Amino acid sequence: MYTERSIVISAPSGAGKSTIVSALLNKYPILEFSISACSRPPRGQEKNGVDYYFLSAESFKEQIAKGAFFEWEEVYEGMYYGTLQSELERIWKEGKIVVFDVDVIGGLHIKSKLASKAVSIFIQPPSIEVLEQRLRNRQTDSEDKIQLRLAKATEELSHANRFDHVVINDDLNKAIAEVEQIFLALIK
Repeated sequence: MYTERSIVISAPSGAGKSTIVSALLNKYPILEFSISACSRPPRGQEKNGVDYYFLSAESFKEQIAKGAFFEWEEVYEGMYYGTLQSELERIWKEGKIVVFDVDVIGGLHIKSKLASKAVSIFIQPPSIEVLEQRLRNRQTDSEDKIQLRLAKATEELSHANRFDHVVINDDLNKAIAEVEQIFLALIK
């Protein structure tokens, strides 16, 4: 019934997409998180095979050459992120709905490939200033990385209108409820 259905949730780094995705996953067992692959090292308590599949840049490029990725991109110079085809097949084989927690360009790529099989949601921070404070509060990035993420966020915000839905995360509980309503409409 839900074969090959997907929810694509994208946002600039620090906008709250992972927190919103986690809330949905905890409430609805029909949803399954698509674990992305990346070539960056783990941050904080992140675990391989749970939060991401952590690959070296060389290994990531080898998987690209083998055609193992459904989609991928070089998000920052020398830092690759992508979705393995095997990850999607695993989830759809279980009859579940794939939930993507991806950057903005990755979200647009996924939506264009899956078309009507996916609903795309852009999580928008209330302002760049709030986004900056959230990134600083995480205490996981250097000042250079924070500035890089903020510069990228400004560009990413210009793509919000290309998503099916835009949810402003100025109140986390309200944002979760809005995304939940979009999900419930998808499965009806």
